[in-house]
Amino acid sequence: MKFRNLATSLALSATLLSAQAFAELTIGFSQIGAESAWRSAETESIKSEAEKRGYTLKFSDAQQKQENQIKAIRSFIAQGVDGIILAPVVETGWDRVLKEAKAADIPVVLVDRGIKVKDNDLYLSKIASDFVFEGKLAGAWLAQETNGYANIVELQGGPGAAPAIDRKAGFGQMVEQFPGMEITASQTGEWTRTKGKEVMEAFLKAQGEEIDAVYAHNDDMALGAIQAIKEFGLMPGKDILVVSIDGVKAAFQAMVDGELNATVDCNPLLGPLAFDALEMAFNGKDVDKWIVQKDKINVQQDAAEMIDSRMF
Repeated sequence: MKFRNLATSLALSATLLSAQAFAELTIGFSQIGAESAWRSAETESIKSEAEKRGYTLKFSDAQQKQENQIKAIRSFIAQGVDGIILAPVVETGWDRVLKEAKAADIPVVLVDRGIKVKDNDLYLSKIASDFVFEGKLAGAWLAQETNGYANIVELQGGPGAAPAIDRKAGFGQMVEQFPGMEITASQTGEWTRTKGKEVMEAFLKAQGEEIDAVYAHNDDMALGAIQAIKEFGLMPGKDILVVSIDGVKAAFQAMVDGELNATVDCNPLLGPLAFDALEMAFNGKDVDKWIVQKDKINVQQDAAEMIDSRMF
């Protein structure tokens, strides 16, 4: 069953599509890659939800390249999919290909990241956390923990990515309220443990024991930084405070071990919400433009009680 004329279908439809009709749907999913445990959990959430609902899912791993995602979306359009789920690697450069999807009456749902386009009607909905708020949570925790005095190094996410831009902005907005807090170095760790460790090694070589804290845009980079700190001969979590974002189980283990001080939640289990949004559109229902995931900060002293309940 193909929704080749979606706008007309929605206008004329007065009843819900049956579960059997939904089971005949084909959805394309363009994923950024598999750079972190968080990303893998998101992929599994969407794959398992598609299987649970009986959808045919066409999956494409972009390996961190926007050009691969654009090719995948055009391939999905050519194959006549009914909907597309997109986790965009960067914010900009989507207008042309999303116009092609719109012309084909194929709704596009963004997961975990936003985009900047001239016409927001080019996508149906964004299902994501408030990344600026996440950065503010991390900054507020660090300000409280250090009484507003800290030399901070920052491990940024991938250049041009919405969470990297927003998490930096939110953290910076909080830090600038405290004259005794300063970000002394900031560089991309490309979301990975390996690169996070490499960049942290460079920070330590340049600043050494002058570093009071590390702020990492995701847990994997923080875990890499922790390894670098230990190899430098300092104690992560004590000599250098470490705060990050995502809340993956490995980060909770690092908190239990006393090496990570805090991590902000960012839920990757977005499959149910993504397919709910598409089904609402197919049924002619309104869909919120931004379905916000609520986040909170998790701290070291609570980690042991919470770790067994972590699903990713």
